[in-house]
Amino acid sequence: MAGNNAREIRVAGSGRILVAPLNTAAPTDTTVAWAAAWKDLGYTTTDGVKLAKKDKIDPIDTWQSVSAARFVYSDRDLTLKFQLLQLNEDTLPFFFGGGAVEANGAVAGNFKYNLAADPSFDERMLGVEFTDGGDVKYRLVVARGQVTETEEVALVRTAPIKLGITFTALAVDSAAPLVTFLMKDPAFAV
Repeated sequence: MAGNNAREIRVAGSGRILVAPLNTAAPTDTTVAWAAAWKDLGYTTTDGVKLAKKDKIDPIDTWQSVSAARFVYSDRDLTLKFQLLQLNEDTLPFFFGGGAVEANGAVAGNFKYNLAADPSFDERMLGVEFTDGGDVKYRLVVARGQVTETEEVALVRTAPIKLGITFTALAVDSAAPLVTFLMKDPAFAV
């Protein structure tokens, strides 16, 4: 709806971030539960999730004109940035790019995680869900992507450990979307 309408202002009041192996069934609307393979990554910082879409558009210059004659798209990046606050068997391998946490010897409660010397691709699906009150729910589903950047981890006495992540969407194929938005929102009328 055009014009000023305060009822269409959205605040991502509470939400969550989930990951799953590639080709896991994703919800088709906001009422369907996430499949068991989707792992909730837990608490994040109050910054929530920052979604960025960057298109690179190259001009085609000509001898006959000082302005571009046309533009061509040469690149599209879709990234999601967030900081995880929990350390566990799902968050640590996600941050470091794969692998698994395993039991460490015969002593109960001892585990280890080995960061590989040679990196390998760790492509996954990513889901983000947030609500704004009781009537509005949004879900974003990235069918394929991977962690492409991590922030330095500060180990200090006065603050929690934060696993800062940039997750970049990758094309599944030329017809599939980079991200699917699912909305339960009275502001939309199609």
